[in-house]
Amino acid sequence: MRRLVLLVSAIVLVDTMFYAVVTPLLPTYADELDLGKTASGILAAAYPAGTLIGAIPAGIVAARLGAKPTVLLGLALLAVSTLTFGFAGDVVVLDGARFVQGLGGACSWAGGLAWLVEAAPPETRGAVIGTALGAAIGGSLLGPVVGALAEATSPEAVFSSVVVLAGGLALAAARTPGTGRPDAQPLRVLVDAVRTAPVLVAMWLVALPAFAFGMVGVLGALRMDGFGAGGAAVGAAFLVAAAVEGVVSPLVGRVSDRRGRLVPVRAGLAAATVVLALVTVPQTALLLGIAIVATSAALGTFWAPAMAMLSDAAESARLQQGLAFALVNLAWATGQVAGSGLGGGLAEASADGVPLGIAALCCAVTLAVLLVRPVRLGGESQAVAP
Repeated sequence: MRRLVLLVSAIVLVDTMFYAVVTPLLPTYADELDLGKTASGILAAAYPAGTLIGAIPAGIVAARLGAKPTVLLGLALLAVSTLTFGFAGDVVVLDGARFVQGLGGACSWAGGLAWLVEAAPPETRGAVIGTALGAAIGGSLLGPVVGALAEATSPEAVFSSVVVLAGGLALAAARTPGTGRPDAQPLRVLVDAVRTAPVLVAMWLVALPAFAFGMVGVLGALRMDGFGAGGAAVGAAFLVAAAVEGVVSPLVGRVSDRRGRLVPVRAGLAAATVVLALVTVPQTALLLGIAIVATSAALGTFWAPAMAMLSDAAESARLQQGLAFALVNLAWATGQVAGSGLGGGLAEASADGVPLGIAALCCAVTLAVLLVRPVRLGGESQAVAP
């Protein structure tokens, strides 16, 4: 089990690293390719758009072929697309490469997390998912650093390294015994599961922080650039933010195992409502960087409990775990696409505070509903939305 946790953690770390690599590069691409906030948002949203399109197909592959082949497919797509991204000099090619990266991420996450959950005891589910998420957040820590390194040196050389990393991980995955049995479940089982309150709530609690993160990743980076911060400074701000989130995620996973899935989520919703409303208040790069760190810490309390909740609900609905994490991918990608794409467009048409204010309002309304509408979830009474 320990070897499997290390393997899946390494896979999601590398995947997330090359997802997050674009943040400090956004100002450079905006200058060199003459991109506005909308075009920058589209570039940032191309990866989650690929995950959105690939979410259900990746879950079907994981259910029918098994978790391990799905992970191997994801690593292959990651290697090819990231290499293409490093050598691209046209925004259309960049968008396309990021889209394929997202397809690979859908496979890696659906296969990898299903592999973990199938092997882990149910009472440690939150902690195991939180550990993998902590590693993924470590990838988002390294991503901005890699992006800043690519800006300072050679994007071609830096992005070529993914072929070596993906190849090594694929070899390790091929040598690791698979778990669970492939199960060609009909799609009606998935449709029926999505109609249940616990699954819908869990998907929303994955989509909401992704929505907010998508906005902060685009608007925060561009605002810091507007205050005179270079790619290294932008990368440093998101590096610290991811470090804090990486500490938070395993902790809240354990708390959710012991005290219920929604206990840490409610605390995070309250904090996120405040910090999102205040992100545009700082007028210096340093203070804005601090605000980005605080926002990351608040939103980081959602992931592990919400994913464990969705896994619990899938098990109750007799839904294969690969399809359960396809729903995680679907929810995350929807939030990221809306946050990165629509957030940039709204900010360009009005002001940065408008989309961020909408995200803060969503957190506040969700918190209010979670406090007043109880429903039974995984055998325990929790306050959840209908």
